[in-house]
Amino acid sequence: MATKATILLVDDDQRLLRAAGRILAAANYAVLSANSGREALAAMESHPVGLAICDLRLPDIDGTTLLQQMRRLRADMEVVMVTGHGSVEMAVEAMRLGAYDFIEKPLDSTGLLKVVAKAIERQGLSRENKRLRMELELDHGPEALIGGSSKMEAIRALVRQAAPAGITVLIQGESGTGKELVANALHNLSGRSDGPLIKISCAAIPETLLESELFGYERGAFTGAGAAKPGKFELADGGTLLLDEIAEMSPALQAKLLRVLQDGRFQRLGGTKELHPDIRLLAATHADVPRAMAEGKFRTDLYYRINTLQISLPALRDRTEDIPLLASHFLKRSAIAMNKPVRTIDPRAMEQLLSHAWPGNVRELEHVIESAVALCPGGTIESFSFAPAMSGPAVPTAPGTPQVSLPIGITMEEATKRLIQATVEQCGGNKLQAARILGIPPRTMYRHFADLEP
Repeated sequence: MATKATILLVDDDQRLLRAAGRILAAANYAVLSANSGREALAAMESHPVGLAICDLRLPDIDGTTLLQQMRRLRADMEVVMVTGHGSVEMAVEAMRLGAYDFIEKPLDSTGLLKVVAKAIERQGLSRENKRLRMELELDHGPEALIGGSSKMEAIRALVRQAAPAGITVLIQGESGTGKELVANALHNLSGRSDGPLIKISCAAIPETLLESELFGYERGAFTGAGAAKPGKFELADGGTLLLDEIAEMSPALQAKLLRVLQDGRFQRLGGTKELHPDIRLLAATHADVPRAMAEGKFRTDLYYRINTLQISLPALRDRTEDIPLLASHFLKRSAIAMNKPVRTIDPRAMEQLLSHAWPGNVRELEHVIESAVALCPGGTIESFSFAPAMSGPAVPTAPGTPQVSLPIGITMEEATKRLIQATVEQCGGNKLQAARILGIPPRTMYRHFADLEP
């Protein structure tokens, strides 16, 4: 039978530790013992303690101080204080500082098991409430994964399943599709949500500095290293590390990263001490990773190490039915931030949004809405014509453009497909430019000819 929870007993009275330990073990709890505050904190760092039962008077630290240190180390852990005769006032103070309850010596088995069961139950309810709050944030919060399309429903379902599993996830998608939001959700819905979420862009930092940013360095490791500095792996201990744009990492650094992921340990630059951070790794990229592997730019073994689960985010042009929801979301947020009475988008303006190709995806839509709210003189956005990306003139056909030959008897549908295909090819694969030349809404092209290859 699986144990119910791990309980840490902290007391310098060996007889009490043995007696309480036997009672709890008989009730199917896993039991750890510590004779001092120092031992208790060390035990918490190496074991998943769910509940601590601590004496108020310890040889090296008083119980209330230990309680505060424990709560800083693990905010969701419940603590029950043990008090002797004449220490009830201290126990009440401990409860004010966050202790769940207190019990008086001598301990009796019934009272001990009752308070332990209630503390564990409250902890479970607290975690469930937190999970439900995070679920609500996933759908409606400021960093929600907005969208009612089947594609976004599938993404949210996948995030809910993957988040508590603690596995490595590779998040793929074009720039602006919301990869960072998915990483936030995976962390916030996981058991590591009380720990840090550390992010680093592998594309934004020069290769010569990226290794030291990841793994840290000791003083004197290189010219200019005047003091030791922890790396992102250390800072993410107990939490989650997001390696954004991982495909931009050099092959040499990819090899070092792979070794760290395999061994679970590393050394700072210039250091000799081995570090063993407890992290969950997330990776994100907009690159075509299989193509990068075929070209020798990304290690195959690293790919399979980080690709335990893959979440691929669709481009906004592939889920245009989500544009009204996203636009409304950004409109409300921008109006509140700017303290403006803008509440709605005119249907003709919404048609502009629906007809745009959105090469910058959700991020571009967000910025367009923000600009519109800032410039809107009334309560309704009536046009987005001011947005350069949405109002640029159609690109004229260059002289000498190849002609499209259509045989007699071809259907109108097939003729249209051939014309669009030829125009897209002439535009170097730029479908938005091709749509402008043909005088059709980009939405029509993407919706009815999504299978066309540039």
